[in-house]
Order: sequence, then structure tokens, then C-alpha cells
Amino acid sequence: MSIATRPLSGTFVADQAHSSFQFAVKHMKVSTFRASFDDIDASVVADDQGIRLHGAARVESVSIKAPPEFREHVVHGAEFFDAGSHPQITVRSQDVELSDDGTVTVRGELTIRGVTRAVTATGSYQPPIEDPFGSTRAAFELNATVDRRDWGMDWQAPLPGGGDALGYDVELSAHLELVKQG
Repeated sequence: MSIATRPLSGTFVADQAHSSFQFAVKHMKVSTFRASFDDIDASVVADDQGIRLHGAARVESVSIKAPPEFREHVVHGAEFFDAGSHPQITVRSQDVELSDDGTVTVRGELTIRGVTRAVTATGSYQPPIEDPFGSTRAAFELNATVDRRDWGMDWQAPLPGGGDALGYDVELSAHLELVKQG
């Protein structure tokens, strides 16, 4: 069934058990470090025709899933998330484009460490379905690449053979399974 025949309408909220927010960054030029957050809250509100959509999300910085020594340095450290001063990461959409082929483009604002920057995410959209328990569900999978320096996370250490210990480009991904409210 095409997206045009099954529009998203109403208010949907993230099913936390089936939603995730992750990041990945190059580490020591040889591998990619990945981490995710446990505490996310997201919602999408669409008009009755499914034409105008608005989304928002909040991630608690301290809910990062990573080794304890990494959490202390990265989450609480001023060089990175500075969770003590900035406990939340937020996203607010300004424009959402759904295509009939299931692709989606979201333009919005990402706030990390109290700094807000424009960001564009692309990905896929699964139109609403009825689950076996009587709920209506839809899903978005979104990806974006950002430069961490845009949010004041500019820590770096040069490698003896050349290059940087930590990449500046950070891949963000959100997998949101949403449940219709009301």
C-alpha cells in the first residue's frame, strides 16, 4: 500500500522498548566507536491529511550505553556532552518530507551542550499499521552526519604517525517505532 493511501495522522509517541538513538565516530583511524542512549522520548504530530508533520525528541545524555570510564570522561566531561550542565540532547523538526517510495527527509534543529544547529536527516518511513494488540504503529529510521566541532566538542589528540585520534564527523541514527495516542 502506498504511503499516500495510509497517511500518518494524529499524535504518535516513541515506544521506548523498540526505539533507539545512536552515534558512531572514527577512533584512532582504525575503527569506529559506537554508543547508544537508553532514555529517549520522541513524538510526531501530523494533521488529518498527513501533510503537515512536526516531530520532537529528547535524549538524556547520562543514559549513554558505554563502558564506565568512557561515560565519565565523555558524558560528564566538559570536552564532550558536559551532561552536568547540559543533561539533554534535543531535536525539533522544521520540515518533514515524506515520499511515496517510503523515503523521508527531516530538516530541523539539533541542540547539544546548549548549542543549536540546523541539521538534515534522511531515511525511511513505514506507514501506520495495526498491531495484534489494537494499537496503530508507524516507524522512522533517520540518519545524519554532523561535525562535532559545531557543538563545541573539539577535543583532539594527534596520532604519532599523522592523523587524528578521534574523527570530527559523527554519524547519528535514530530508529523510532511510534504508537498512536488517543
